[in-house]
Parts: sequence; C-alpha cells; structure tokens
Amino acid sequence: MSAHDIHAGHDDHHGHDDLHVSQGDYVKGFILAVILTAIPFWLVMGNVIQDRVTSVAVLGLFAVVQIVVHMVYFLHMNGKLQGGWTMLSTIFTVIFVAIGVAGTLWVMFHMNANMMSEHAMPEHAATHHMATPAAVAP
Repeated sequence: MSAHDIHAGHDDHHGHDDLHVSQGDYVKGFILAVILTAIPFWLVMGNVIQDRVTSVAVLGLFAVVQIVVHMVYFLHMNGKLQGGWTMLSTIFTVIFVAIGVAGTLWVMFHMNANMMSEHAMPEHAATHHMATPAAVAP
C-alpha cells in the first residue's frame, strides 16, 4: 500500500468550503476597481459637483462600493465560506471601526469647541490690551 492510497480519500470527509476562483473573476474585479476609482477622480478634478456635502456623500458612496468589490472579488468573502463566520467577523469589524471613528470625531469636535473658544480673543479685547505709545518730548 502506497502513501497515495492511504491519503486517497483524505479530503472527502473534511467538508472544506469550495472556493472556485477564475482569472475572469480577478479581471472583473480589477475593471470594476478601476472604474470606481476613475469616476470619483473625474468628479473631483473636473469640479463636476459644486455642493461640498453632495460631493462628500457621492465620494463616500463610491468608496463603500469599492470596498465591497474588493471584499467580493479579491478577498473572496461571502456568506458561505467557513459557515458564515468570515462574513460575521467582517460585520463585527465594520461596526467596531465605525464606532471608533465616530467616537474619535465626536471627541475631537467637542475638544475643539470647548477648549479653543477661550483662546480666541475678541476684537475689542485685542485693542484694549495694546500699550499706548509714549509721548515724545521735543
């Protein structure tokens, strides 16, 4: 009996997830990634959207779609791999990062609003503290 005969049925009983990736999937992902990069670049460089809030929202939407494209086409993430644990851990990570970013922005905004207001000197206070020039004797 050879080593090949002993391990012939080894992979039959482990229940591995089947991940079939073709070169065409990588090409589709690459083309989508290029398009999702080129369009926002054109929008910003061509100054197509004048409103800043709308521009940030559109660019954020393109960023989220590109993240999903990368996760599906390059990281091969779906709900079927590893019994769904890969997707569950990704969702947890996204929620954790969102809470961290939102908390950081909240703290920075309130630190700026509460601490920097004391340093801003009003116009009348700036002129009040100026020294008057000394009288020059002839």
